[in-house]
Amino acid sequence: MRILPVPYDEALFAALTAAAEAEGYRFLRRHAEEWRDGTLRFDRPGEIFLGALDGDRLVGVGGISLDPYRPEPGLGRVRHLYVAPDRRRDGIGSALVTQLLDHGRGRFDRLRLWTRSASSFYERLGFIASPGPKQTHVIALG
Repeated sequence: MRILPVPYDEALFAALTAAAEAEGYRFLRRHAEEWRDGTLRFDRPGEIFLGALDGDRLVGVGGISLDPYRPEPGLGRVRHLYVAPDRRRDGIGSALVTQLLDHGRGRFDRLRLWTRSASSFYERLGFIASPGPKQTHVIALG
């Protein structure tokens, strides 16, 4: 498995997006829409979008962007983390988040995120529960 920056590509993302939507998650569809209209391409300073590839199959994704809900210096946001259901518990999500945190250090002071189902996953990786508007967790990178 390789983890590397990936631009949006409809064919590459199709199966992963369909799996996410089957579970009721629309954020990969939103990722496609934002990429196409230029709203968010993960190309501003500090931003990155990673894909986990097993051969030519995209099995997981996640990114860091500037926080659109609370734009302030040093604040980033973990976005669109998703792992294919048949590849969960293989360490892919942890590997993606670890690489995102490594990338974020020196670029952001802290990251925040919102999750409806993965609180314990993020907490195992060092995030602290911090309920608030548009966030459930934060992590200091300093």
